[in-house]
Amino acid sequence: MKHIAFSEIAGVRVGNAQDEKAGTGVTVFRFTPAGRAAVEVFGGGPASRETETIATERNHPLNALVFSGGSAYGLAASDGVMRCLEAHGIGYDTGIAVVPIVCQSCIYDLEYGSVAVRPDAEMGRQACEATFAGNDPRSGSVGAGTGATVGKAAGIHQAQKAGIGYAAAQVGELQVGVSVVLNSYGDIYFAGQKIAGMRTPDGKDFGDSEETLLRTVGGNLFTSTTNTTLAAVFTNGHFSPAELKHVVRMASAGMARGIRPAFTSADGDTIYAIAVGEEAERVAASPDVAGAVAATLLEEAIADAVRCSGN
Repeated sequence: MKHIAFSEIAGVRVGNAQDEKAGTGVTVFRFTPAGRAAVEVFGGGPASRETETIATERNHPLNALVFSGGSAYGLAASDGVMRCLEAHGIGYDTGIAVVPIVCQSCIYDLEYGSVAVRPDAEMGRQACEATFAGNDPRSGSVGAGTGATVGKAAGIHQAQKAGIGYAAAQVGELQVGVSVVLNSYGDIYFAGQKIAGMRTPDGKDFGDSEETLLRTVGGNLFTSTTNTTLAAVFTNGHFSPAELKHVVRMASAGMARGIRPAFTSADGDTIYAIAVGEEAERVAASPDVAGAVAATLLEEAIADAVRCSGN
C-alpha cells in the first residue's frame, strides 16, 4: 500500500465554507461524474438527508455529498448546494428540470460556538461553488470540522478540539481515499495510543471516556445525541452498490480502532462509500481489499483530524 495525496483521487472535488466566529461550517464533495454510493448509520443519533436515494435497491447516482455542523438545522445547507448544481446544469434530467442528487449528514456542534448560527443554504452554496474554483481537501478546523470536538463524556468543558481529516492510498491501480469529520463522545487513539479526548477537570491529563461510560450503568449518557463522527470512502474501484456497502462495513473497523467507545447512542456515526471517476476508467478490484485499506485509512484520517486542529 502506497500513500498518496487525497487530491490525486480523480472524480471528487472538495469545497469548504465556515463561520469561524460561530464555530460551524460545511464541506461539499462534488462528484464528476455522479458516482454510485452506499451508506450505513452505526450510531444512535444521525441527522441526514436523502440517504434513501442511495439505498441498494434504488441507488441513484450521487452528484454531491455534504457534511456540515448545525445538527438537524444544518440540513438546510443542501438547499444551497442543490441551487448551485442546478445553476451549473448538474443533476438528474427529468425532462422538465434538472434535479441534483445530494446526500447530507451533520454533526452536533451547537455547544461549541454560537447556538444561534447554523449552516444555511448560503453557506452550502458557497462551499459548493468552491468546488468549481478549486479542490480544497484541507485538514483541521475548516468546513464541517470547524466546530468538531472529541472526548465529551464529561461535557464540552473537558473535551478537546478536533476537525476534519484525510488519508489516501493506492494498491496497484486501486485508489482509496477517506475523509472524516471527527466529533465523538469517545477518546481518540492511534496505533493503540491515546492522542486526544476527555481531559481531567484540571486539564492536566487525559480522563477516560470508556470508564465514564461504564459508570452510567442503569442510567443515561452525560450528553444525549450531541456528538456524531462522519466518514466517507472514495474509490476508483468498479464496485456495485452491494459491494460498496461491504466496503462501508469493513471501513467501520477503522472508526472503532480510532474512537473508544464508538457507535454509542450519543453518536450518529455514519459512513459513506462512493465509487468515483469515469465508469470506464474504474478498476476491477476486490471489495475486501478496498475495505481493508479503508479501515486503515479511516484510523489515519481520525488522527489527522486531531493533529491538524491545534492539539
